[in-house]
Amino acid sequence: MTLAERALERLEAWSDLSTGLPSCGAGLALRSGHSEIVHFHPGRDVDLHLTEPAIRRFHDDLQGSTAVRLLPGSRWVTVHLDCETDVDLLMSLVSMALKAHQAGPGPVGPAACNFHRVTVVPRNSPFAPIGR
Repeated sequence: MTLAERALERLEAWSDLSTGLPSCGAGLALRSGHSEIVHFHPGRDVDLHLTEPAIRRFHDDLQGSTAVRLLPGSRWVTVHLDCETDVDLLMSLVSMALKAHQAGPGPVGPAACNFHRVTVVPRNSPFAPIGR
């Protein structure tokens, strides 16, 4: 079982999430009552609808993670599942996202996830950021 499959299995057990098709058309989505929260795309990348205020609030911590990719102007973050710790991080971020979506209505209209807009460089690559 892959890390993404393990993470999906854990999240499907959460009572406030339901499974469906993602608006981007690739993979599988988990939704709360009124928002798409997580997109599991083919491979190791998971897009998480964290919301703009939550991303601003935790920007420095998110940017410091080797597993998280931020895209300027996006309400989504991409989490690259490379180890069990990344799955634990995803669980925490999903919890944050659910709370952020409960805080009030977000912008009207669909928010495009980061699928095919983020490139994840492997951690052991010579192009990976130093110290991250």
